[in-house]
Amino acid sequence: MAIPGLSEIVTTTIQSRSGVLADNVSKNNAILNRLSKKGNIKPVSGGDVILQELDYAENGTYKRYSGYETLDVSPSQVFTSASYNYKQAAVAITISGLEELQNAGEERIIDLLESRIRNAERTMANNLSLDMYSDGTASGSKQIGGLQLLVSDSPSTPTVGGISASTWSFWQNQQAAFGTAANGSILGAMNSLYTKLVRGNDVPDLIIADNNTYTRYLKELQVIQRVASDETAQAGFVSLKYMNSDVVLDGGYGGNCPADHMYFLNTNYIFFRPHSRRNMVPIGDDRFSVNQDALVRLIGFAGNMTVSNRFLQGVGTNT
Repeated sequence: MAIPGLSEIVTTTIQSRSGVLADNVSKNNAILNRLSKKGNIKPVSGGDVILQELDYAENGTYKRYSGYETLDVSPSQVFTSASYNYKQAAVAITISGLEELQNAGEERIIDLLESRIRNAERTMANNLSLDMYSDGTASGSKQIGGLQLLVSDSPSTPTVGGISASTWSFWQNQQAAFGTAANGSILGAMNSLYTKLVRGNDVPDLIIADNNTYTRYLKELQVIQRVASDETAQAGFVSLKYMNSDVVLDGGYGGNCPADHMYFLNTNYIFFRPHSRRNMVPIGDDRFSVNQDALVRLIGFAGNMTVSNRFLQGVGTNT
């Protein structure tokens, strides 16, 4: 059985890095990086589900009138809520009694722990980044509902946040086929999709592309030498500009954007909602194996991605 002194070292070392882990996850992902800048990483403190309020209709009392004409003061139902289930994930950090003996001395144990904690951080960050592009069906639908659900290739098919897109047309995102690379220009299709997503000055601010769609766009821009975005470049992401939107590559080695996809996102309406008590922090107490000389500490996450307006989100595919 591992000694209590080791437990204290493990606990304090992991707890001191939990804030670093949450920060690294946001820096590892272009979507989260933008949501962080927008203030749209909004922890939730409790409840059976995560509620996301949405404005789905205009106020029906608008009336043109003259003089003493009676005005319509009847209540208007213009708000509702989408409900999203909590999704959970965890990664384990272990140290055995033998490793404790082999790394005698507090400094050596911390060195060993640091390497394993950094590995756990990368594992959590990479997998959450992958999940943020998912349709939420992996591991028996225990996965975060990512962009393939929130901004679907089949806009009228999914039920998102408990609201059926086939029943409610306001809850359908926009979708466009860009054609294959052999068909040449992608700009015309991008222009057509973009205009469907403009509502006054409410426009897409982030476009995320995989290798294939990014390369098609880059090839056309090289002719006119379009400059990159300073803001996203400073954040460490390869990016260009389209209209006023940053076009970010989330491809390359280990990229997570689905192949042949380009997402046009209005991040005013996309949120990351971690639970305030389970945002990449240690779960519970130290776990000592009953039949092994080992100590296990878990780092966990609970929460989900949410959207409050799907109509102003779009996706283009190379088909």
